[in-house]
Amino acid sequence: MVDFEGLKKDLKHRMDVTVEVVKKEFSGLRTGRAAVSLLEPIMVDAYGSQMPLNQVASIAVPEARMLTVQVWDKGQIKAVEKAIRESSLGLNPAVDGQLLRVPIPALNEERREELKKVAGKYAEDGRVAIRNVRRDGNDQLKKMEKDHEISEDAHHEYHDEIQKMTDDLIGQIDATLELKQQEIMQV
Repeated sequence: MVDFEGLKKDLKHRMDVTVEVVKKEFSGLRTGRAAVSLLEPIMVDAYGSQMPLNQVASIAVPEARMLTVQVWDKGQIKAVEKAIRESSLGLNPAVDGQLLRVPIPALNEERREELKKVAGKYAEDGRVAIRNVRRDGNDQLKKMEKDHEISEDAHHEYHDEIQKMTDDLIGQIDATLELKQQEIMQV
């Protein structure tokens, strides 16, 4: 007996991981409101290597348009400030002792359109990754049919199940993209 359920479970897991990656990428896009996830991708040159910001400081959101970064080691304040300033987020931190205050400026219309395009690119990358997983599954089905492990009818039935799963997850990405684009365009 062929283990289609195992194959389906593996494909579903790989597709779900792709959707989560896309959602994580969306969370890093700036929408004019402060969020801890905004600074998480920033890498700091600390202790002779590149480290994620959240490994050298704690990030908090004291108000809607302000982030605070509490640096644990006084010697790393300049490196953290530089990393935030040089990120593509367009943020300008102000140093206050071991605390960096990072005001989140309102987005202009041009920057909003730019962010919508970036979100669209993230979504398309996710769709392509899901389609690649689908292709892998379909290739395995073809091999199973060729090796006479499954019938032609079973192949078509399994193929349809994989296609339905693909359509559902691409739909999730599209829905998430729509929400993110609305969030970006909100003034």
